[in-house]
This record gives sequence, structure tokens and C-alpha cells, in this order.
Amino acid sequence: MAVDLKVRDLCWGPDPGRRIIEAISFDVSAGSTTVIVGANGAGKSTLLRSIYRRNRPTAGQVCAGGRDIWQMPARDVSRLIAAVLQEIAPDFAFTVREVVAMGRIPHRSGPFSHSMGDDAIIDQALADFELADLADRPFSGLSGGEKQRALLARAIVQQPRLIVLDEPTNHLDIRHQLEIIDMLRRLDMTVLVTLHDLNLAAALADQVLVMRAGRICALGPPLAVLTPDTIRAAFDVEADMDRHPRTGRPRFSFDLPS
Repeated sequence: MAVDLKVRDLCWGPDPGRRIIEAISFDVSAGSTTVIVGANGAGKSTLLRSIYRRNRPTAGQVCAGGRDIWQMPARDVSRLIAAVLQEIAPDFAFTVREVVAMGRIPHRSGPFSHSMGDDAIIDQALADFELADLADRPFSGLSGGEKQRALLARAIVQQPRLIVLDEPTNHLDIRHQLEIIDMLRRLDMTVLVTLHDLNLAAALADQVLVMRAGRICALGPPLAVLTPDTIRAAFDVEADMDRHPRTGRPRFSFDLPS
């Protein structure tokens, strides 16, 4: 079952005199998708690191399902939240199936325990991400896009209630980008994701959070938030917007300021 996420007055910096994100507050309702956008260096990945428990906040609170994740045991958090990071993982000395199976570790009673249920969940994820034919290949031998799909599959088999994704469409061709967006729409979990592509963001989001210089500069539904003025302020580009003829979602083209 999906959980809600509440972030309150969140701050983080590498030292007391320098904060990368400042006073971040927002809510994500259970089962909805929030897309975070902003220019490089806006603080998007830094924000996610405090939500999936990599960077302990210097101030503020992150609550999932009413519980402060920084007050919970790490094992409980790993059953609640899964993360897919922007950086491609190092070349594991494992097969694709073994990498995907790592997502089941939080649900096992011991390091060597295993169940038939695990196999079914793993097989389904391999099929969903078109990895079944690659299951016995070394992870290190995959292309960048194939590695990204394997890491997404690993997160899905973790069966989290909240999934956090940092640029999950990086390294993917157009077809697989669209498939990932379609998969994220169908997940029975809460989704928090950063994307560079504003057209993909508009296609996926229930809510868009726009960041600039470590703060929120806009928050709301795509049509209300992804306006030419907001895009100019956040990205320093000019934007023209129309509606996608099939979905009715915002669609953008861009140019440098004159």
C-alpha cells in the first residue's frame, strides 16, 4: 500500500556555513507522483538524498506514512522506501538476475533465506523490464540503458511503498523512456522522481516541484506550474507551450533568451 510523504523545513549542507537546500516543505499524497525539476545545481539530487536516508538533514523532518524516517531502523526504511540513483552503479560481479534479486534482501529473514515467492517476483520484474533474455549475463556486460533497467527492476522487487528515482530515464532511448514513464504511472506506490525533460515531467506528474538555488520556486499541478514565466525563472530559457493533441498535457519547446 502506498504511503504519503511529508517534508518539513528540510535543510542540508556539507558544513554549518553552507547549505545546499534550504527550508524545503511539501507533501506527496499516497499513490501520487511528484516530479522535481530544476536546472543543474538547483539541489534536486541533494533533496532526494535526505529522503532516501543518505544525507541526514541538518534541520527539518521527513515523514513517510506518518513516521520520521530518520528515527526508524534502517531495515524498516528499506521495506518502505526504494531508491534508483542517477549514477549508474559500479560493475557488480553478479548476473543481471542476481542484481535484481538484491531487492528482496529487506524481506528475507536471514542472509541466505529464499522463497518461491521471491522467484516469482523477480521473474515478473525481469519480464516487465525486458531483461529475461539477459538474466544470466554479467551485469558488467550490459549497456548503460540495460543497467538502468536492471536497477529499476531491483527497486521494484523491493516492493516499497514509496519509490524515489533520480533521473531514471538517463541512458535510455526514446522507446524505453516512454515505457518507464508508463510503468511509473501504473505503480501501486507513491513516486518521487527528478527529471530533466519537462515534456516527460508534464506527462507523468500529478504535482510538479520546481527548484531554484536550493529552494522551491513553484509547486502544484503541471498546467499551473510549468508556465513560461516559471520556466524562465528556473532555467533561464524562453518556453513556448501548447497542449499534447492526445493527452491534453502541456508540451514545450525552448529557446535561449534574446
